[in-house]
Amino acid sequence: MKFIGIVGTNADYSNNRILLQYMQNHFGSQHEIEICEINQLPLFNENIMKPTPANVAQLATKIAAADGVIIATPEYDHSIPAALKSALEWLSCQVHPFTHKPVMVVGASYGPQGSSRAQQHLRQILDSPGVGAIVLPGDEFLLGHVKDAFDTQHQLKDAQTRSFLEACFAHFVDFARIINRQYKKAAPKIAEKPQLTWNGAYDVIVIGFGAAGATAARFAADNGAKVLLTDAAPEGHEGGNVRYAGQVVATGTDYDKMLAYYKAMLGPIDLDADLLQTYVHGMVNMRQYFRDHLDVEPVSYNDTYKNGTKGEVAKGLAPEYPEYAGADTFDLSMVHEGFFDAALWKNLRQHVVDRHQNIDVWLASPAQHLIQDPLTKAITGVTIKRNGHNVNIQAKNGVVLACGGFETDKKAIQDYLGAPHLATIGTLYNQGDGIKMAEEIGADMWHMKSYEGLGMLSGMTFATQPGERGKLILAPWTDLYTGSIFVVGDDGSRYFREDEANRHGRLYDHGTWRIPTAQDHPYLIFDQQQYDQFKAATKLPDPDFFSRVVKADNLADLAAKTDLDATTLQQTVTEFNGFAENGVDYSQHRAAATMRAFTAGTYYAVKLESGMLNTQGGPRRNANAEILNTKQQPIPHLYGAGELGGANANQYAGGSNLAECLIFGKIAGENAAKEKSATMVAPVIAAANVDLGGNDLGAADSLADISVGPNQYLGVSEAGIGGQVVVRVTYTDDKIQAVEVVKQSESEDVGKAAVEQLPAAMVAANSYDVDAISGASASSNAIKSAVKNAIAKTVKA
Repeated sequence: MKFIGIVGTNADYSNNRILLQYMQNHFGSQHEIEICEINQLPLFNENIMKPTPANVAQLATKIAAADGVIIATPEYDHSIPAALKSALEWLSCQVHPFTHKPVMVVGASYGPQGSSRAQQHLRQILDSPGVGAIVLPGDEFLLGHVKDAFDTQHQLKDAQTRSFLEACFAHFVDFARIINRQYKKAAPKIAEKPQLTWNGAYDVIVIGFGAAGATAARFAADNGAKVLLTDAAPEGHEGGNVRYAGQVVATGTDYDKMLAYYKAMLGPIDLDADLLQTYVHGMVNMRQYFRDHLDVEPVSYNDTYKNGTKGEVAKGLAPEYPEYAGADTFDLSMVHEGFFDAALWKNLRQHVVDRHQNIDVWLASPAQHLIQDPLTKAITGVTIKRNGHNVNIQAKNGVVLACGGFETDKKAIQDYLGAPHLATIGTLYNQGDGIKMAEEIGADMWHMKSYEGLGMLSGMTFATQPGERGKLILAPWTDLYTGSIFVVGDDGSRYFREDEANRHGRLYDHGTWRIPTAQDHPYLIFDQQQYDQFKAATKLPDPDFFSRVVKADNLADLAAKTDLDATTLQQTVTEFNGFAENGVDYSQHRAAATMRAFTAGTYYAVKLESGMLNTQGGPRRNANAEILNTKQQPIPHLYGAGELGGANANQYAGGSNLAECLIFGKIAGENAAKEKSATMVAPVIAAANVDLGGNDLGAADSLADISVGPNQYLGVSEAGIGGQVVVRVTYTDDKIQAVEVVKQSESEDVGKAAVEQLPAAMVAANSYDVDAISGASASSNAIKSAVKNAIAKTVKA
């Protein structure tokens, strides 16, 4: 049946509204309750009653079409609010939708009587001529002491109160059927709800095996939960963006200063105060977090690099906004000395592996949908694609969404970020699944336009092919902005200052730092002098640079080859030459010392692309890591952590996302593990012919299936980004005859280069101690340590 629920007040916050919302959710599987507000209705005035105001007529139409009405009234001065009385006067003057309409009266108040006087007065009004409603007799639902009646998820706490409300509502349904039958309004038949079949059950399901997901899973397990941790990536590619990140975690030493610093970066963007304070508190206590939960003594970036003996290896990294109040408290924590080596990720992954008895990991098993109880709206499970089957897995206590953003979803990038395309710097498996699942169950969204960049120039990389990660180049490369060279956008004109250091892709823009508008086909443009300058360099940060170069005899031909406007490109070169000769760049304000006029002759171009580390958008959450619906209320049993709905917006400090993963991953895991009241779900029923498999990450990887011949030895290393690396070394006459990498799950780009190149280098040098592959230090070290392990076995043989 279809009922209209009327909120009997025009106040922005109302416990009676919450009561109606509870009824809407609690009885929603069998009957629809549409909640209507009266706060936009004008004050009743006979002088303006013809014609009936449009919003009054609209409400009257809904009431007339409904099977019944539920009115929730507060009590003001022993009566109903003036706004409700005014609304009823409108609905009994020119229009009479209450005539023969079944009505149920409910109410809530701070005191013990639960709006009893207001309900009595309302019954008299509804019975008056012109109104003509037929009010449910006898069943008076009076909710007293309402401030303590609901829990934090706006669920009635007292079982007896719930039972009484259910009885009253059941009587009203029967009453409405009788009244509608009497007055010729047939009630629709209730369709039976199909039974939900479960294929398995866990206490907690965590979606996404990155920093946030790994953290949520281990803390849920530590709080007694049996956990399923599922991820879309195949084995060896789990880890989300953390495996590619810098491995640095934002840290502060002074709470007040850190709070001021993050407020300054947010600027005019509002963020929930409780959430921000929880976030900052976590960062201020991050070093103790490392000791207590990561089992390492944290390495301070400031003490080791910026102010230490090793020198500043990442200029401007901590802090990125030194001009902001509180910046002097900002630091970064690392699990050991070094960057971009997956050290933090390997630590987090190992904590999951160590809990294999309490955490099952499913890889290549993307979540498809969240399963929501139709009455309570609690999330009770997840539909997961596992071994080719869609299976429903029950989550008894909670689900944590930690599956990252939409970095590889081109449509979402265009819809939310307004960019034609962006080069993915991190994982290729963040496809926006979490956003789609959250939208399906009514989650509110925030920060959908926010994303982080990083790289050369304004956070750029060289243009990528479909399915290819963008190459992150952070090494100093002054040749890109010193000399006869500049960057142009789609029309052939310059659009940013090439010699300005970017702050996670942001450049200075009218008092703040913003990521420049992404172009479809931006290019580096340079002349023969600059080409010779590149050639003269001892070692370029990109060894493939010259294979990317487009060459032309003149600017017109270069424009044709690069799809740039020839006239605009020529004008840009002419203006640039004038700026270089006069010593002032009136276009982008680049330092004159970095500018050299172009010479006539051969010209060159290299295609670029704006890079993206991660998106921040997704479902809104609060300080308890609870995901909120569009009414800003927690969706029961659903939690979030990490970059899916990240707290960071506007300007961004490096290490903040990883800090958020650790802080809110812990909160989400702990809260999800808490035992919840029973939800209205079907019992677990095992479906036939579905092989769910076991834990895809066992306590240890087996070597039993790897064969060895004469003079061959297996070497193992746990230092790989994707877990275990196994090599088979052929060793005779004190010489390495062959090295084969027989098992590995390293990255598909630079890690692959180490796998392909290092074995031959070791054979040639007859040593495992060879130079690491540039950009693949973690994979190189894993292979080298595995070979060292194998050679050590030859001594014992």
